[in-house]
Amino acid sequence: MKLFFHQFDLRLKHTFTIAHDSRDVQKTLIVELRDETGYQGFGEATANKYYGITIDRMIADLESIRQSIEASDHLSAEELWTLVHSHLAQNPFAQCALDEAMHDLIAKRAGMPLYQYWQLDTANNPITDYTIGIDTIEKMVAKMQELPWPLYKIKLGTKDDLAIVRELRQHTDALFRVDANCAWTADETIRFSPELKTLGVEFIEQPLSADDLTGQKRVFAESALPVIADESCIIERDVERCINHFHGVNIKLTKCGGLTPARRMIERAKQAGMSVMVGCMTESSVGISAIAQLLPLLDYVDMDGTLLITNDPATGITLDYGKVQYADENGTGARLK
Repeated sequence: MKLFFHQFDLRLKHTFTIAHDSRDVQKTLIVELRDETGYQGFGEATANKYYGITIDRMIADLESIRQSIEASDHLSAEELWTLVHSHLAQNPFAQCALDEAMHDLIAKRAGMPLYQYWQLDTANNPITDYTIGIDTIEKMVAKMQELPWPLYKIKLGTKDDLAIVRELRQHTDALFRVDANCAWTADETIRFSPELKTLGVEFIEQPLSADDLTGQKRVFAESALPVIADESCIIERDVERCINHFHGVNIKLTKCGGLTPARRMIERAKQAGMSVMVGCMTESSVGISAIAQLLPLLDYVDMDGTLLITNDPATGITLDYGKVQYADENGTGARLK
């Protein structure tokens, strides 16, 4: 088995702004595993300034264990994840790309889509939202009108958050979700929640800073809307901290280290009675197609990355008014163009 790297600059359709970041280009790394019979597995992780992850760092960390990876042809994806975890514990993004690639490769060898390899039923898959980044209200309305969609995720964290949602509501009957990306206080969240509920908001994602568990406990008890953890739920052990503090968790494959730990996190969250969401990090069709394999296990999903970019370097799943259409490929369905 051979390891290859493919770097791309994903160009965003619009400047993407959230409470703590703004960008026009998203750098991404696609990892390829190719065996001697010609099967190719692909996985992806995007660079992230907030978490200190660069493309060079991901490549360097994977290069440092290239020999172990290329000698692991006989292992399962879960076994490979365990084998390299001690080396990649500080770089879950690199581990994610490798883990997705191994899952893709193994399912392709088995001659079936990955969700089928896992014996999952896709009949009741949730639909994905479409994200509206922070901008002027006029531009946020325009972004929404550019792509009519049944479900929008609205990024907030401004001085006019309620005004934004009120105005967007005037232009669509779609369901809303709001994501404050740690920008609110407990008092603000509790105060905002009743009106957000009347405005057709389904839930609030990560309103408080990740370490404000005292405030989050209050929000959990007093909010008129369910609250979903994002920055508070990064790796597996974080699920336990979220119990009785959040109504659900948003799992990011890049942050937790791939499909292998994500499946364990999903199982634990469900055992605790929490809803489960998986979100994207503006990946191309490679990373988005990996997320799609988990859909039968999820209550909610945010996998609109391919809709936000103009130069997707890969093919894979497609999205039709929120609904995922799987590719005519085995594995995750991803393939470089």
